[in-house]
Amino acid sequence: MPADDNGQEDRGPWKNKQTRVPPEVDAILRRGRDRLHGILPDGLPPVKRLAIGAAIALAAFGAWSSYYTVPSDSVAIVQRFGKYAAEVPPGLHFKIPFGIDVASLVPVKRQLKQEFGFTTPGASDPYQSPTDGRRETEMVTGDLNAALVEWVVQYRISEPRKFLFEVREPSATLRYVSESVMREVVGDRTVDEVITVGRQEIESEALLKMQALATKYAMGISIDQVQLKNINPPQPVQASFNEVNQAQQEKERIINEARREYNRVIPLAEGEKDQRIREADGYRLRRINEAEGDAARFTALLTEYRQAPEVTRRRIYIETLQDVLPGIGSKIIVDGSTASILPLLNLDRQTGEHP
Repeated sequence: MPADDNGQEDRGPWKNKQTRVPPEVDAILRRGRDRLHGILPDGLPPVKRLAIGAAIALAAFGAWSSYYTVPSDSVAIVQRFGKYAAEVPPGLHFKIPFGIDVASLVPVKRQLKQEFGFTTPGASDPYQSPTDGRRETEMVTGDLNAALVEWVVQYRISEPRKFLFEVREPSATLRYVSESVMREVVGDRTVDEVITVGRQEIESEALLKMQALATKYAMGISIDQVQLKNINPPQPVQASFNEVNQAQQEKERIINEARREYNRVIPLAEGEKDQRIREADGYRLRRINEAEGDAARFTALLTEYRQAPEVTRRRIYIETLQDVLPGIGSKIIVDGSTASILPLLNLDRQTGEHP
């Protein structure tokens, strides 16, 4: 039978390709046989030598398959003959080889996520990305308008045993549950609420309903967060919705500015009002106290006047002159018995000057 230049392929009588073993594999097998012949004693029959070699290979395979390592963010569920046996924490562990014990790793401390309507490049989880993102995002709101909703569900595996054995394909089931709940929640609201002001309320309600269904179905999953991403109207009306959204944002901005101005002016006016009220109260108390003091002084003076009218009258006269005379610049004192007015010395001039 003809062979090609490499000696790796040949054609049989029915012209079918027969692949030969490469020379490198032959060399490896030859070295393995030589080492095995060195371990086995000489003089044994070929059947016994083959049985001993198979036993050694079987023991090596059993030793190699009897241990396993569990990462720090995972636990291992051990099945013995397919039945649940134990839940193993992180670290190095041993099991019965030859497929009797099977260990399945479950990442219980890792936060997993599922994306709806979009795909993150490089995702390793086949259930993270949507198979038909366009169909998942198309929803009908409560006022019979259409909207394209994209969201993310972040979850953890809280009960590994339920996650593996209670529900077939729990990750796929979670996608169906998430889509059903989101359609229900969006369908209870108007399109304006979905696009603008109702996002946080939708996220909270969807989280509660998804967790309730995951607990009801015994999926072993704990949902951490539901986060809405892009929410857009259909393409034919997207421009009009964007204008409405911008107007709504402008309205909110103006309202916030008015509230900020209100919060700045009103407290200042309240402070000025309180200050004026306190000043008026102080002036009122001062006037009352002054009037009461004047009345008390007049009463005391009247009492003294009734006891000694002449003395009191003269004392009042002298006290009045003491208050009035210091404010008069030029003073001329004339005796009542003077017959005529004589030239008087100018007392306002400086010392040393003549009149």
